Amino acid sequence: MNDQAAGLRERKKHATREALVRAGLELFVERGYDETTLAEIADAAGVSTRTIFAYFPSKEDILFSTIERTSGALTRALQQRPAGVDALTALREFILSSAAEKTELDCRLAQAVTADPTLASHRRARIGQLQEVLAAAIADDLGVGPDDRRPQIAAASLTAAFELLELDVQPGEWKAPTPDEVAAAVDPVLSFVRAGLDATTNPA
Repeated sequence: MNDQAAGLRERKKHATREALVRAGLELFVERGYDETTLAEIADAAGVSTRTIFAYFPSKEDILFSTIERTSGALTRALQQRPAGVDALTALREFILSSAAEKTELDCRLAQAVTADPTLASHRRARIGQLQEVLAAAIADDLGVGPDDRRPQIAAASLTAAFELLELDVQPGEWKAPTPDEVAAAVDPVLSFVRAGLDATTNPA
């Protein structure tokens, strides 16, 4: 297979995956997670039910696909941050750059999942992956090992705060935030966590 054919195949696979995610998330919000079947998702995406399993092992993996994607993107952003840029600064840049991709569907889905105790528990476990990625980067900045709890506490505070910001949107009120609005919401949280880390790292 030549490079052109391989590239075309990858683009088609990506398009199919995105179609499945979009169809699944829209149906979950419209009908409910439990009420939506894989067959309905496949039909909405224009593929066979069998095709779904080539991309997602389960319906839950479709539901939380955006969290998995965010976790991967955040990992890359933190690992590839320039020398001299700490984890909190890199996190801020990541949030500002990715905020434009957030949609009303994302917020409505987060609210629907949070309202279901079982799904909310699974969502917290997935978000735990983001927390671990962030904690590792903060630990690297501080030069501390796994026995130091500060990175975990800081990362837990950040993920909890940003979850609340995401959920604080009422139906019918959605509008895409401007960069200034995102910064206004994010900066106080980052400043609070940074102050806490500074206070424990450099006590008076």
